[in-house]
Amino acid sequence: MQTRNYSSRSITTYIHMLRSLEEYHNTSVDEISIDQVKDFLQYSIETRKVSVSYINQVISAVKILQQDVLGKQWESIKIKRPRRVKKLPVVLSKEEVRSMIATTRNLKHRVIIAVIYSAGLRISELISLRPSDIDSDRKQIRVIGKGNKYRYTLLSENTLDMLRTYWRAYRPVQYLFEGQKKGQPVSKSTIQQVFKNACKKTGINKPASVHSLRHSFATHLLESGVNLKIIQTLLGHASLRTTSIYLHVTRFDPASIKSPFDEIAS
Repeated sequence: MQTRNYSSRSITTYIHMLRSLEEYHNTSVDEISIDQVKDFLQYSIETRKVSVSYINQVISAVKILQQDVLGKQWESIKIKRPRRVKKLPVVLSKEEVRSMIATTRNLKHRVIIAVIYSAGLRISELISLRPSDIDSDRKQIRVIGKGNKYRYTLLSENTLDMLRTYWRAYRPVQYLFEGQKKGQPVSKSTIQQVFKNACKKTGINKPASVHSLRHSFATHLLESGVNLKIIQTLLGHASLRTTSIYLHVTRFDPASIKSPFDEIAS
């Protein structure tokens, strides 16, 4: 998996899942049959009530083990991947985001919320940011996303002003947002707690998460008339199909849209 450039997070997750499979059957993972894998999946669905995402990750982990490590033919193994439940993303309004930032007193925490929203970042991408990733001249942020792929996204003027104030106050060394220990990145749990506190202070009762800031970034861009393909690039989505989900949550006024027929009939 390292050779194929999988992220350390994916490697850790897959190893954990294979270990769970071993423990369930009390058998070495290289000796577990496909029927035993199916039995584990059925147990996980019925008893542990795991998500569709979890089941698909187990299947992916077993596929890598069978195909790439043990050299077995995966094509002959019939494990159907369950369909994902298509949920619409939770989107915050611009007013709600503005209020979250305004009511967060701690400077570092306030800037963290602003950067995630204004650049459309995943929480892992925010944690990985380094001071050198901020390009103030070109108004861009360099981001390392899924699969260790680099991309550039937006650096707003307001965010840049906040970052400059933050820089003067904290002087980060290795990572743009460091935790209590100098040179170490801020933790995922800290960011999640910051977001939770901000929601509580502003009275936001939606089932929102830190990722909702990224959803809001994309939705607000779409509502502003930004092309979906451009949004795909800014978010780092491999497929336009993934980005198109924001079409279902975008607010628009039909009366403000002009039919193309009016252009050709006049």
